[in-house]
Amino acid sequence: MVDVSQKTVTVRTAVASARVTMLPEVLHALCGGKLPKGDALAAARVAGTLAAKKTGELIPLCHPLPIDWVEIDFDPVDEATLSIRATVRTSARTGVEMEALTAATVAALTLYDMAKAADRSISIGPIRLERKEGGKSGTYQRTGEPR
Repeated sequence: MVDVSQKTVTVRTAVASARVTMLPEVLHALCGGKLPKGDALAAARVAGTLAAKKTGELIPLCHPLPIDWVEIDFDPVDEATLSIRATVRTSARTGVEMEALTAATVAALTLYDMAKAADRSISIGPIRLERKEGGKSGTYQRTGEPR
């Protein structure tokens, strides 16, 4: 692990995104809470939040961080693609980029699990950091559309 003991505790925020692409009728059912497994968006929101809190246990060299806030949002991009946006905030000596990326990823995997019976061809990606704030390096903002 990196020694962060000399860093200043500051408020740090990170935003990550993931995209999930599926058949249009499956996305419609997912957004309407009509999948056989139930409300996929609610399950993915809870799973993403729990994943952010467990990141230090999942990624070997990540610091365990006190998570102050997690928000998971979903937005249709087109008739077959759903965008997931995970925002994580902490007051700590190191950032929460990994927590936001993990939250977005686990939320996407949860949607896959909830919808796979209706569409085995679901794809996930890209998963990427969109923004980070706080700490010595300041603000990073991604520009442009997903690749």
